[in-house]
Amino acid sequence: MNTAWTARLLLAQRATALVLAFAVPIHLATIIYAVRVGLNSGEILGRTRGNALFLAFYSLFVVAASIHAPIGLRNIFREWANWRGRSLDIAMIAFFLILLALGLRAAFAVYAA
Repeated sequence: MNTAWTARLLLAQRATALVLAFAVPIHLATIIYAVRVGLNSGEILGRTRGNALFLAFYSLFVVAASIHAPIGLRNIFREWANWRGRSLDIAMIAFFLILLALGLRAAFAVYAA
């Protein structure tokens, strides 16, 4: 992979890190709030059903995490396992697509529940 493509991946990872730096604390605060006030799954689904803001937030969260994680994992495989080349890139693209599909499916399922 050429240096221009590597630079784009680095930029994409940094940009998604910026999004995740805001999304993760919001997500964790939401979990802590739900636990502290004792919300059960039905009550949580009642609050998320049809909530466009919820869907937009978690869709953005999923897209950012789906881009960020495979790039970081690719770097780990390159450094620790000496795995390089097209097979690594294909595996990481597949990982990205799986994360994206499952994450968006989950966000939409909770939105539409």
